[in-house]
Amino acid sequence: MGKNKLFQEARHFVEQAMENPSAEAVDIAKNSLSSAYANSTLAQQRQLRRLQKQLDSL
Repeated sequence: MGKNKLFQEARHFVEQAMENPSAEAVDIAKNSLSSAYANSTLAQQRQLRRLQKQLDSL
């Protein structure tokens, strides 16, 4: 099975938002998480939920 590009992008954008928590960076990360969620495996969805919690803590 190939790697999920949307999942990888979501992780990247969340990392960027955590390093520089501007409103724009957080919005981009949240949109990316939303896009990735529907196309992810259950394990990836669990990771995406953890990333979402990190964003929610900003």
